[in-house]
Amino acid sequence: MPALRLEAFDTLAAADGSIQPLVEATAVEEAKVASFEQGYSAGWDDAVAAQNGDQTRIRADLARNLQSLAFTFQDARSHVLQAIRPLILEMVNRLLPEVAREALAPTVLEALTPMADELADAPLTLVLNPAVRGQVEDLVAQATGLPMVIEEEPSLPEGQVYIRFGSIETKVDLSQVTADIAIAVRAFFNLKS
Repeated sequence: MPALRLEAFDTLAAADGSIQPLVEATAVEEAKVASFEQGYSAGWDDAVAAQNGDQTRIRADLARNLQSLAFTFQDARSHVLQAIRPLILEMVNRLLPEVAREALAPTVLEALTPMADELADAPLTLVLNPAVRGQVEDLVAQATGLPMVIEEEPSLPEGQVYIRFGSIETKVDLSQVTADIAIAVRAFFNLKS
């Protein structure tokens, strides 16, 4: 049986009987390269579009989750603050004045020391409430050894002491500091309510 012969469509028979390709080999290669480039570019564009879509979705999910967390954090913070509010206000009202009372004598001594170094020959005068005289007088006398005059002034708050060396006067006012702290704490909780 004779071999099957198929017709070739990519060649053209010339007048002299030779077979010539219908399309030049370089044109075929150029078409292949162009097709590859077009396919590659389309694939790249699809990948970029898919990545941008993923990033947009991820950003939206992240923003939604962060917003949810922010509300959760604010709610938790508000509940915690409201739960500790009575404790903090009670501490400000009861403990803070006691702490200030205990800190008065060391604070007076701290304010007095730089002045005593400069004016060692001038007499020391302390003006204070009679209720704190004992603790302030004892600590200052032990620490400095300076001769001092104590002037009791019942109208002064217990946390306030005036220190005088000659013409120089310094005021220690823990009562005002305590009051300022109490006002700030109450204002903080009033803002959060």
